[in-house]
Amino acid sequence: MRSQQIVTTLDRIFTWITRLVVLNVLWVLYTLVGLIVGGIFPATLTVLKISRKWIMGEDEFKIWGTFKQEYRKEFVKSNLVGWILTIAGLILYLNYLVLKGMGDLNVVFYVAFYLLILFYLNLVIWSFPQLAHYNGKVKHFFKNAIILGFGRFHYTIAILVYIFIVLYVSLRFPGVLPFFTISIGIYGWIWMSMKVFQKVNIKLID
Repeated sequence: MRSQQIVTTLDRIFTWITRLVVLNVLWVLYTLVGLIVGGIFPATLTVLKISRKWIMGEDEFKIWGTFKQEYRKEFVKSNLVGWILTIAGLILYLNYLVLKGMGDLNVVFYVAFYLLILFYLNLVIWSFPQLAHYNGKVKHFFKNAIILGFGRFHYTIAILVYIFIVLYVSLRFPGVLPFFTISIGIYGWIWMSMKVFQKVNIKLID
């Protein structure tokens, strides 16, 4: 009986390892298919959506076929959201360079700037999980990202810390980058996000 439990546990472990490796490789492949700039956002959203399926107990589907279908389906919307956030990030970075070049300024400027960064981080952290979990308009996702980010601030911090740890470990052991970094990082991201989605009123996204 005990040996059977060990075999079952090992089978589950190897199944999950295989899933995560396949998902990570597909993310790399489809990011390259989109020439990186056009592929990174739909590939990321697709990993989020497949991870969500697993978390919800759905595992009777072909990963590759589902990945290709979701990638095509979400190509436009994911790139729209992704590039809006990217451009906003570049603008913030340029503002940072300007502030840095101006030398000492009133503390109000620095407070306002770091507050903007906090708003931006909330947008980045919560917009894509919403895209994966809900159907709605882009403007609603941005608005709700701020509400979720500040309303469940401890989850926002937890997600940031988790992603930092995954990236730190991956950079210390570069061999895991092609096989686990993205899939493990995104799985934890959507898992924590869904904990919040299950607690808030779904009408928030209507």
